Amino acid sequence: MTVTRPDAAPKTRAGTEVFDELESEVRLYCRKFPAVFASAKGSTLVAEDGREFLDFFCGAGALNYGHNDDRVIAKMVDYLTADGVLHGLDMHTTAKRAFLSRLRDVVLRPRGLDYRVQFCGPTGTDAVEAALKLARKATGRRPVVAFTGAFHGMSNGSLSVTGSRSARRGSGVSFSDTTFLPFEDGPAGRFDSIGLLERLLDDPSGGVEPPAAVVVESLQMDGGVYPASAGWLRDLRAVTAARGIVLVCDEIQAGCGRTGRFFGFEHAGIVPDVVTLSKSLGGVGMPISLVLLRPELDVWAPGEHTGTFRGNQLAFVAGEAALELWDRPDFLAALAAHSERMAGFAEDVAAADAEVRTRGRGMVVGIDTRRTERAAAVQRHCFAHGLIVETCGRGGEVVKVTPPLTIGGDDLERGLAILLDAVRRTAGPV
Repeated sequence: MTVTRPDAAPKTRAGTEVFDELESEVRLYCRKFPAVFASAKGSTLVAEDGREFLDFFCGAGALNYGHNDDRVIAKMVDYLTADGVLHGLDMHTTAKRAFLSRLRDVVLRPRGLDYRVQFCGPTGTDAVEAALKLARKATGRRPVVAFTGAFHGMSNGSLSVTGSRSARRGSGVSFSDTTFLPFEDGPAGRFDSIGLLERLLDDPSGGVEPPAAVVVESLQMDGGVYPASAGWLRDLRAVTAARGIVLVCDEIQAGCGRTGRFFGFEHAGIVPDVVTLSKSLGGVGMPISLVLLRPELDVWAPGEHTGTFRGNQLAFVAGEAALELWDRPDFLAALAAHSERMAGFAEDVAAADAEVRTRGRGMVVGIDTRRTERAAAVQRHCFAHGLIVETCGRGGEVVKVTPPLTIGGDDLERGLAILLDAVRRTAGPV
């Protein structure tokens, strides 16, 4: 998310008066996508005036499996009509048991991952806050290392490891425990951040105290769609492991299949100490977040980190149903085929305009127009032609393309054609 305010939406449009009257000025996406949405199915959003839009935004990463999947909704309805428990804190429930069992059998065991599961509050930032707190408790150290371009959430702990100045400025507090290093890649080009990290940590006069944790995204989404290379992640894992530093991998946006595998870090063959998950873990947009942690790091005392909504039972039901997909060969085959098509699309865009750069992995492509105005023009063109896409990057100069993993081939091709046309039509002065 680019934390800059676009032009205010018109205030005379029918059906929006109550939003303009009562909602805070902080609202963002309704300004970019001026419609009142009424229903959604699969990869399609429908406005109340009947307009249909392909959704390549997917709820900022919360809808990897599309809108209102029939299987997931059916299980939710069955649970509701059976008067299933809806609020359970951290009590034992049938819904949580089913979710944990599915997570273990479909995600963790097949990948040889030995993690404990900590349920947090309902959003990704809650998981990041818990991960930072845990790393500090387990190591007895306070400092952390984060990377330029990172986005980890909007609460204060998460902002302390988020790179965006505008986002951090909004907190109104000072962050002094974080050392930022350049990410492997960024607008200024590639950088040997691992070498710099080693030099700082091993120099007694380097000015950097031994950190509790290094926090990293396997693929930076909001920073501009910058995937970390396998070699870079392996080197980072080696550096942290050798020095007893907790490696926290934030998979809130890159996880749940967005990179073509369930976890983004799988491409590097590493095992982080702590993993944060949220967004599409809730299946159809239901709020849920959790922390995966190595058993030896589970140093919490009972009730030491709590949250009223850490037991969202309906999210457990939806999440368990969505995880079933990862046991289906047809889903996995389609995901691989769509990922290959996205890579081809990235090449098509780069070939169509020498000014544009493309980056991505799996089911995400970043179209780096290198100009904020052009990315906004691409976004407006797409919306006018029935496609919703988001922008990201330091100044909103990158168009972030994230179709549902479950999208049909025809819808995928139609959306990519609109995007390619938008790139071509916005070449030159905007």
